[in-house]
Amino acid sequence: MKTEKYLSYAIGEILLVVIGILIVLSINDWNEERKEKSERDYVIHELLAEYPDNLVILR
Repeated sequence: MKTEKYLSYAIGEILLVVIGILIVLSINDWNEERKEKSERDYVIHELLAEYPDNLVILR
């Protein structure tokens, strides 16, 4: 009876750790996507700002 109790406790602890790790990985992926989008937006903004000058140089 005690062995079953400890075994079920251990399985519960393992499941909690696995769920925690999955949550952390999910948050990390979301954060990386947010950073990449921010960088993309910055590059696009800079390209649009440079466009008129580049157009004058090409003419």
